[in-house]
Amino acid sequence: MADRSQLGQSDLLVSRLGIGAMVWGQPKGLARWTPAQRAYGPSDGPAEEERALEVSLAAGINFVDTAEFYSLGASERRVGELTQGRDVLVATKFPPSMMARPKDFPKALHDSLGRLGRPAVDLFQHHFPSNQMPIPELMRLMADAVKAGLVRAVGVSNYSAVQMRLAHAELEKRRVPLASNQVQYSLLQRRPEVDGVLAACRELGVTLIAYSPLAMGALTGKYSRARGPRGLRRFFGTFRGKGLEAIQPVVDMLRKIGERNGRSPSQVALRWLMENEQVLPIAGAKNSVQAAENAGALTFSLTPSDVEALSAATLAWRL
Repeated sequence: MADRSQLGQSDLLVSRLGIGAMVWGQPKGLARWTPAQRAYGPSDGPAEEERALEVSLAAGINFVDTAEFYSLGASERRVGELTQGRDVLVATKFPPSMMARPKDFPKALHDSLGRLGRPAVDLFQHHFPSNQMPIPELMRLMADAVKAGLVRAVGVSNYSAVQMRLAHAELEKRRVPLASNQVQYSLLQRRPEVDGVLAACRELGVTLIAYSPLAMGALTGKYSRARGPRGLRRFFGTFRGKGLEAIQPVVDMLRKIGERNGRSPSQVALRWLMENEQVLPIAGAKNSVQAAENAGALTFSLTPSDVEALSAATLAWRL
């Protein structure tokens, strides 16, 4: 079984790697035009979603991340179907839209529980800070949900260090820990190291959940001028012209380190994050092949010199 670690100071014991289920659920109608679907496209079908979970569970992964915001609830519903009766921790997020207000919290939580088919959400996260969603008020609602037994642990997402401290202080009044902050973090997005977020996580005992740990696939080494990604990603600078040229030395280093360990570039990139015990990467999987590839990051370690070499090679992405 894969190693387990405490999620922040909560009572949740999570694997060192999680599954991102953002594109699961085979959405229909307007849900097909949500940001996740337009950027990445759908999964490879219901059977492959199920196989992806099976492969991950077999590797010891016990943490699945979703949100109502993803495909208008289709991802939550599918995660609920697949995890029924399983020893799986499920994380989801509030709010369902940019227009939501604190008054929408009770119904959103109730609806998420219904789609997931669970009596409580293991980790309920505030998806994105907003002027319409005062942090103290929202954290009080989160704490109420914990005390009511509807939420086991509270997390936030895309919070700055200042916002984290505010959320932490408000929850502390109710003796509820802030378990996590989910932010973008990878070898090609190292801002948490310089904007105070990673330091605040260490200080407050909060786990940094790293989304886009493979930089939307750029660190897999499978994209080139001749072969670009599907969806809106193909228009992003990382996958075009000078962007591709800039990341090639990083991919070459990942490949070289991977060859020494019998691992792929993506597994090395995930492992670089996992060598920091404060960090829990969540990697998306459209199918069982990707899920198995991601899970391989659990089966080896990088040397300190490898970690330092990758850190030095990606200093430009700390800005």
